[in-house]
Amino acid sequence: MVACCGDLSGMVRGKAFPLDQFEKRLKRGVGWTPTNVQITCFDAIADSPFGSLGDLVLIPDAATRVSIESEDDAPNENFVLGNIRYTDGRPWEFCTRSILESALERLERVGGVTLLGAFEHEFQLKHLTSEVGGAFTLGGFQRERHFCEAIVAAMRDAGVTPDTILKEFGSGQFEVTMGPQKGVTIADHSLITRELVGLVARELGYDPTFTPIRDPAGVGNGVHVHLSMLDASGNPATYDPQGKHDLSELAGKFVAGVLKYLDSIIAITAPSVVSYLRLTPHRWSAAFNNLGFRDREASVRICPVSDMSDIAKAAQFNFEFRAADAAANPHLALAAIVHAGVQGIEEGLEVPEATQEDLSLLGPDALAARGYVRLPQSLENALACFRNNATVCSWFPEGFADVYVKHKQGEIAHLAGKTQAEMCTAYEAIY
Repeated sequence: MVACCGDLSGMVRGKAFPLDQFEKRLKRGVGWTPTNVQITCFDAIADSPFGSLGDLVLIPDAATRVSIESEDDAPNENFVLGNIRYTDGRPWEFCTRSILESALERLERVGGVTLLGAFEHEFQLKHLTSEVGGAFTLGGFQRERHFCEAIVAAMRDAGVTPDTILKEFGSGQFEVTMGPQKGVTIADHSLITRELVGLVARELGYDPTFTPIRDPAGVGNGVHVHLSMLDASGNPATYDPQGKHDLSELAGKFVAGVLKYLDSIIAITAPSVVSYLRLTPHRWSAAFNNLGFRDREASVRICPVSDMSDIAKAAQFNFEFRAADAAANPHLALAAIVHAGVQGIEEGLEVPEATQEDLSLLGPDALAARGYVRLPQSLENALACFRNNATVCSWFPEGFADVYVKHKQGEIAHLAGKTQAEMCTAYEAIY
């Protein structure tokens, strides 16, 4: 059994122990080292305030346990997610799962609602990346039917609700989506799904990549986060047919907060150097802090509802955050989105207009007049926006902002002198 956690780099790290110790480890955990937080995705240690000092414990959460039978008499897959704590039981300031739990508690305290959500993940199979002609086709799916069905089966075995899996637009690209969950489980299932794709792929001899972009001129891999809210009685609280864009007053303020603070949280939701090659106009990603009405280039999109469905409109209705990728830790990314939304509720922000146009055709003055900004176009600029926004930094535990920025600066330093293509290759090997 491996006790795991997602770290600042978006990697899943952990420590194994004998399976027969599981019940004991739920109480005592496994030892952890503070400086581990500064291990970058390239396995270098960024500037760390901890050095060789300190001791922590990673406490598994039994509700996240994953046990999957492997093929060909290989050992079964057993892992469990957990929270990093001090040895006296207090949450550690840099535990990403605890940070999300705190954000969700703030949402419930301020808005009186529970978050309901799901992640969509795009990824590519490296051995298929020279193929063309299979985008969204039955044939493209059939050629990898065993792979796709094995992912769905693994998700079921892990307690993750499968939604869809398809051959996507890009060469060798697929998308896998999960059913909605509540609270911290939204991010738990995102992290688990990514690991399951890797597990299934390795058993088939495949090599998948969730990198934000493999080629500066190619198609990117995004992460889309679908969100809605439930009131204290468990009823949908996002939809209001009398509200602007059908958003309830609470949801509208939440969305407004996400968009107001987007340029200062994107260093967390799109945190790699190459993320900003993807976040450009006309890539079906996001380039401005806009709300879009069913617009797949908006940073936040109001998703359609179906009059033909047997599910009520209020239960279908959700909005989608699109300015994210899989270099981001899902717990940390969701925490940033939630905090920004709650800030919008607290400030009583107006529901923004929804765009249905190409904002890249507008100049800076025209954008500013309508309240839009071009999102940061490099990780360095995104980190500056984050670090210089005192409101955003205040959402996170003391010291977090400095540590996070140093972590990412260490990642940037590793890539010094490399071309865009070389950077893409470096990230492709990691994610």
